[in-house]
Amino acid sequence: MIVKISDYGGQNNSKFIEYEVSGLFPNQIKFLADNLNEETSVNEEGLIIKMYFEDRLYPFQSEVSKFRLNDFIAREEIEMTLFLSSFLEDM
Repeated sequence: MIVKISDYGGQNNSKFIEYEVSGLFPNQIKFLADNLNEETSVNEEGLIIKMYFEDRLYPFQSEVSKFRLNDFIAREEIEMTLFLSSFLEDM
């Protein structure tokens, strides 16, 4: 499984992060799309997950994140990979 952040920012007074998840089997994509509470869609690359955050929980809001953005993005990708891996254990 490969998780990459494809987009992030603000939309409709909410902060969001959009993740592209590739390297999954079709049954895993279906399981995640059917069981995650987040907004999901499927494209030719795999699964797209869009998560919305309250301002205080948005990981890219700090001043430090502006200077070390690549570190913050990498951490979010790793955290999402771990979350999805544990979620798939319930399959």
